[in-house]
Amino acid sequence: MPNKKYDDRHGGPYDRGSADSWYSRPREPHYYVGGTGTSAKVTALTAEEVAAYHAGYDKNEKSGGKKDWG
Repeated sequence: MPNKKYDDRHGGPYDRGSADSWYSRPREPHYYVGGTGTSAKVTALTAEEVAAYHAGYDKNEKSGGKKDWG
């Protein structure tokens, strides 16, 4: 859905997908209940959460934004 608005809170599925792409990590749908790394990591996602993760990942891939490790 091209105009779908996803919850982009820090630690949420959309945010985690975007971050995984940014850091050139493979796709691994997940999110955090609260803040990233400071709360429980969730890997059993609903279909909607998986879609949000992939949407965040895909958006960052299309933008070409990647962490410069150099």
